[in-house]
Amino acid sequence: SKLAALFEHPLYNIPIPEVTEKDKLFIVNPMEKFSLRSSGSDEWVSSSKAETLLPTGKTAYDTYPTWLKFHVGINRYELYPRRDSLLPTLLRDLATQRIISSVQKSGGTQLKLIMTFPNYGQALFKPMKQTRDQETPVDFFYFSDFERHNAEIAAFHLDRILDFRRIPPVSGRLVNVTKEIRDITTDKKLAKTFFISPAGNVCFYGECSYYCSTEHALCGKPDRLEGSMAALLPDKTLAKRRSWRSPWRRSYHKSKKAEWELNPNYCAQVRETPPYDRGHRLLNLIDMTILDFLMGNMDRHHYETFEKFGNDTFLLHLDNGRGFGTHSRDEPSILAPLQQCCSIKKSTYLRLQLLATQPYRLSDLLREALAADPLAPVLAEPHLRALDRRLGKVLAAVGHCLAR
Repeated sequence: SKLAALFEHPLYNIPIPEVTEKDKLFIVNPMEKFSLRSSGSDEWVSSSKAETLLPTGKTAYDTYPTWLKFHVGINRYELYPRRDSLLPTLLRDLATQRIISSVQKSGGTQLKLIMTFPNYGQALFKPMKQTRDQETPVDFFYFSDFERHNAEIAAFHLDRILDFRRIPPVSGRLVNVTKEIRDITTDKKLAKTFFISPAGNVCFYGECSYYCSTEHALCGKPDRLEGSMAALLPDKTLAKRRSWRSPWRRSYHKSKKAEWELNPNYCAQVRETPPYDRGHRLLNLIDMTILDFLMGNMDRHHYETFEKFGNDTFLLHLDNGRGFGTHSRDEPSILAPLQQCCSIKKSTYLRLQLLATQPYRLSDLLREALAADPLAPVLAEPHLRALDRRLGKVLAAVGHCLAR
């Protein structure tokens, strides 16, 4: 396994700083237990309703469902640890747990569903809109592109291979549109949009600002539909997040250009503007830029951080559905922050160099990681090969900076 060898490499074993109580997103009450509601049930209740005592030697934490352990483990430095024993279980839960509720997520330009499991865990479901080998047409603007379910899955694994670990876990899943959405939804607006197509397939389109109409309906075959299931982050009422507008945001206009596209010295003013004037914020943003360039994502207008950790924390790399749309061409403008600022974390640069070597080739690692997903193959081969080409371009950009 190249992946196992990668995670054993010294560059993937650089310790994070010591995590103190104030560096944890949540302080856990060690007495709060979760217990199965009844034998053979997969529903959980809090200790206030628990009927049974814990088996000898077990802590309250051991009774938590996996999604809650994931939330409890978030800290200032990482969304989940490198050697996370929870990860395989969490991914399996996302792919297999019984769905007891499906409702449409409000906001956004495209249809997304919030799905709930019996243990109160929740996932964000993005349905399949394109086949693996469809490329975004050359005449499409980035803001009119579809969101791709397989891009969400691949982005999570790529982010982990780069050792950022800033994307919540995502698994592919085949969903039964009839039994796991239509028949159980309490969302009246969503329910009204179901119909049977002329081909006899179960379809729905939901309500949203762009792609929610009968022309853009999502159809099962006849009722089986692929999608990505992303673990949800803690509710914002429990862990506030702050949304930041990216300084390298695109204009989202057919003809207007953004300031960074016109001013080659744009980075100088960003460096003087909080929060980019101190700490690792700018370097973290350049990490995100490299992730986006590798997958061809032009749609990074905002990013989020956990408010509790202030400026000294990682950026959450959420919403990656517009990645992996093209493999035959690269978008050099995504790398503008790296090229204009000529800054990169030393650890990131060393890992990128490692991923360009034969034993740890990036495309091989991502192919291996994605092979375990229920929807494998997640990416068409040309997308995997494009990663190696783009990695070469990132390293060349750093080379130009070093030469300057």
